[in-house]
Amino acid sequence: MSLEAFFKPAAVAVIGASTNPEKLGYAVLDNLVNGGYYADGRQVYPINPGAESILGLRAYPAVTDVEDPIDLAVIVIPYPFVPDALRTCGQKNIPAVIVISAGFREAGMEGLERERELIDIAEEYGIRLIGPNCLGVIDTFTPMNASFSADMPPRGPMGFMSQSGALGTAILDWAQAGRLGLSKFVSLGNKADVDEIDLLGAWQNDDTSKVLLCYIEGLNDGQEFIRVARNVTKTKPIVALKSGVTQAGSRAVSSHTGSLAGSEQAYQAAFRQAGVIRAQSLQDLFDYAIAFGYLPELRGDRIAIVTNAGGPGILATDAIERSGLQLSRFESTVIQALEEFLPDAASAANPVDVLGDARADRYRFALEKVAKDPNVDGVLVILTPQAMTEIVETAQVIAEIAAEVEIPVLGCFMGEARVEAGAKVLEAHNVPNFGFPERAAMVLEAMIRFRRHKEKPLPTYESFEVDKQTVQEIIDSVLSEGRVSIGDAEARSILTAYGLTIPPSELAESADQAVDIANEMGYPVVLKIASPDILHKTDVGGVKVNLETPTDVRDAFDLITYRAQRYLPEARIWGCLVQKMVPEGLEVLIGMNRDPQFGPLITFGLGGIYVEILKDVSFRVAPFSAAEARQMIKEIRASALLEGVRGKPPVDQDILVDAILRIAQLVQDFPIIAELDINPFIVYEEGQGGIAIDMRLILESGEKSKHHSENVDSGSSS
Repeated sequence: MSLEAFFKPAAVAVIGASTNPEKLGYAVLDNLVNGGYYADGRQVYPINPGAESILGLRAYPAVTDVEDPIDLAVIVIPYPFVPDALRTCGQKNIPAVIVISAGFREAGMEGLERERELIDIAEEYGIRLIGPNCLGVIDTFTPMNASFSADMPPRGPMGFMSQSGALGTAILDWAQAGRLGLSKFVSLGNKADVDEIDLLGAWQNDDTSKVLLCYIEGLNDGQEFIRVARNVTKTKPIVALKSGVTQAGSRAVSSHTGSLAGSEQAYQAAFRQAGVIRAQSLQDLFDYAIAFGYLPELRGDRIAIVTNAGGPGILATDAIERSGLQLSRFESTVIQALEEFLPDAASAANPVDVLGDARADRYRFALEKVAKDPNVDGVLVILTPQAMTEIVETAQVIAEIAAEVEIPVLGCFMGEARVEAGAKVLEAHNVPNFGFPERAAMVLEAMIRFRRHKEKPLPTYESFEVDKQTVQEIIDSVLSEGRVSIGDAEARSILTAYGLTIPPSELAESADQAVDIANEMGYPVVLKIASPDILHKTDVGGVKVNLETPTDVRDAFDLITYRAQRYLPEARIWGCLVQKMVPEGLEVLIGMNRDPQFGPLITFGLGGIYVEILKDVSFRVAPFSAAEARQMIKEIRASALLEGVRGKPPVDQDILVDAILRIAQLVQDFPIIAELDINPFIVYEEGQGGIAIDMRLILESGEKSKHHSENVDSGSSS
């Protein structure tokens, strides 16, 4: 259902409109009446059974007493009366309602029950609901201020949504100070209905909103957020500030992957996959908003720097290169013109140093030449306040040239008191100005990242022919025994069912049986403790490698089982897994931890015992494409080992991509899987494949598995 009625209603009712200027109901009505909305045939209806008129408008006892249609209702009454008011809106066929009133989910369990009642009423009547416990909604282009904000913010290209009303008031105040120009403002409050996903979809084709800004505390549906945001960022940037991503309060985990993954990693991966620009602070949010809102797109990564001071020029160069950008190489004609015009001590190379005595005319010449060079994709202009510097005049020059060219021009006026007037000139002409070159470089890096994301095709997902039925039977068997952990012996069948190669392995319940298996399998072999209760075998001395004789096998079996029983007397010991020793290769980890908001978070990194120490891993939220899986491999710091170093050949990255995608499919097919580790997965040189050596798998609960089994077809399926 469209959200148009929230932003372009023909008629608005204020339920709880007050005659008392100290009340919120008065402030909301006043904003609508005197803020520009009540004009051009648009109607405002105060709803107050105890008043005849408010602010010169006839008041009505209820919305049902209004004869004409109403598109939007704003409810500003004490929480006990809100459900009845919402029901009345439904009877009036009002399609959109903003509930400003507090006293719902944020007030505890009783409040949560009240909020659920609102949701039920909204669903019954087909009402879209913003709030409760919110500041309201503003559209500067309608114009409409359906909030209790003190003023209407200045019009601009930025659509802003916030789960925090207090932060929203601060944003509006910054906008009033001229820092931001807003197209739309929505305080989401408790998000009983309309949330970030709804607004992103609604604003995707909104011509007045060039950049979408989000303050996010939590998402109701992480997978849907990725899907919608990925589509939106093909046309316009989304900048998100996410709070509450620390590990505090996270549930206990037992696998390697579980201990590495967390809310922060999930959001980081999700934003990356969706093309969302992540702001780490409010300052970042402002910087990105101004750049994306007012600058033309950055078409490439070649940046020119014009400065009147050598030190800041060097700092800017360092910041540009650290951000993955590069300095432009000017055309020879541009260099020649600069050399002829600038003083002998100046630098005509990039960065262009026009020297400390440069006046506005010298800046103008350098900027005109540099900004029109075809090898320049963006320009950073640095000014430090020296004795001869014409600060305001130079700012005017920068603004004029920025308006003439179709590339981003950014200012970096370094200082405070003396440069303030020049900074205001840039601000008035929508030229972003940053006090430090590092901030400017960060913005340019975000702009090129967005450009590259836009150019990528939407991902396509591979699906493999697998044996789901076998996996379901194993899971059912495990749960029937009251277990949630799957041992190594059971894991072999799951890996095989999903097409991963495993070494020859067989469970031995006694030392004699272990010797018989090893004799038949051929030496050397590995023995591993087999127990659903022992997740990390090496911690209890539960692994013996390179066993070459029957005596080695017998002794190892006895020692391993003794140690396991000694260290974990309550553990169920099935015996030992006898496994064929495989050739040496590079050990990596492939794992998954199920995030409560985004679902399966896939992990890739170096394997073995060092994974938790080094934490050199990358993450993606499933599903993802083969290209994204390959990018995961390249992101780890030790990726050079996979490419081949010191004469060693590169490893088989194709088999790694295949294994990552198969595991991603497994954990999507079976939401019952909470955590999973394949550690190590041994990968060999290019073209030689890889082998899954050891897997640990933790389930959630029996109910989810029972529900899922009803949807699993018998036999193999894709």
